Amino acid sequence: MIGRLHGTVVDLSAPHALIDCHGVGYEVELPLPAYCQLRLGQPATVWTHLVVREDAHLLFAFSGKEERLLFRLLLKVTGVGPKLALSLLSGMEPAMFLQCIEREDIANLTRIPGVGKKTAERLLIELRDRIKELSPVTNTVPQTRLTLSVDLSPVAEAEQALMALGYKPAEAQRAIANVKNQHENTADLIRAALKAMVK
Repeated sequence: MIGRLHGTVVDLSAPHALIDCHGVGYEVELPLPAYCQLRLGQPATVWTHLVVREDAHLLFAFSGKEERLLFRLLLKVTGVGPKLALSLLSGMEPAMFLQCIEREDIANLTRIPGVGKKTAERLLIELRDRIKELSPVTNTVPQTRLTLSVDLSPVAEAEQALMALGYKPAEAQRAIANVKNQHENTADLIRAALKAMVK
């Protein structure tokens, strides 16, 4: 089992990153908040979860152990697979997600792509007691301002990241258009757009 990687970020294409560890490149898929913390050409440490399928080995990466633990708890919910779990962690910050569970806030949960009313209800029922396993550290939100790859304009890359998360092109474009005058870099655009969409 690959549990942790430390290396240099050599490629970024939301929500994927390629991390070079002593000459071996590991392709990982991250929630967008964790992706936004990576810098091209800079060292990074991520905590990982390996999913083995018949047709592929998928490596998911997270900024910390607590975020990974939340991902693993989500996988225990009936009908929630790795992609939907990643979408949930991308759709809102862990602290906000936990608040939704505690407050039984189905309305905000169903605004995340792939989450219908039945899935939201299952999340509430099955996670209500399990979230007690999480450390209080999960409720902290990183505030670091970081820059992503600049192959695309910040607006275009932010739109691409939202579409990779599952939003329709029109939704992604509208969400970014609403915040593009307030932010300049990709990470801030993504955060602002996600925050606005789950209000």
